[in-house]
Amino acid sequence: MQHLGITGGIGSGKTTVCKIFETLGIPVYYADDRAKYLMSHDPVLIAGIIELFGVEAFLEPHLLNRAHIAQVAFNDKEKLNQLNALVHPAVAQDGLNWQAAQHNAPYTLKEAALLFESGSYRTLDKIIVVAAPLELRIQRVMERDRAKREEVEARISKQMPEAEKVRLADFVINNDEKNLLIPQVMAIHSKI
Repeated sequence: MQHLGITGGIGSGKTTVCKIFETLGIPVYYADDRAKYLMSHDPVLIAGIIELFGVEAFLEPHLLNRAHIAQVAFNDKEKLNQLNALVHPAVAQDGLNWQAAQHNAPYTLKEAALLFESGSYRTLDKIIVVAAPLELRIQRVMERDRAKREEVEARISKQMPEAEKVRLADFVINNDEKNLLIPQVMAIHSKI
């Protein structure tokens, strides 16, 4: 069985594309969702997070204080690096365990915004990048998150440039509202 990764910048439409793959019976591992779950439920991660961010890191047991962690981590690059060093390996192992349990699918997808940045792409057979024009991505995130343009641009500036992701991809899906998504997904599905 092949294990594929799917990534793209914020607002590119990764989740939408994943939902299309799911309708084809392809299981999708959502790394960011699992990371949030593990950060609130894995005892080793919880201990590490408390060590890094103090008891204020949790509002109550199993309820992460995301605002506190974000405020500290995004103002202290070393804390952010330490947090990533805790979380990425835990998610990578969780993803491998999940992949091993998928017996009835022709292939699996691992959706992760930081697929290249975390290094988890190395455990995958092929990579799909969902690409979209920058202005469209900004508009989508502003609407989805009710965020200001400057906030969205700041988040985008911290991500790997889309052109670099596209260069590293085995497949590219253009989610530019001009090219239909389903035929692009079907073309990849038939090749796998």
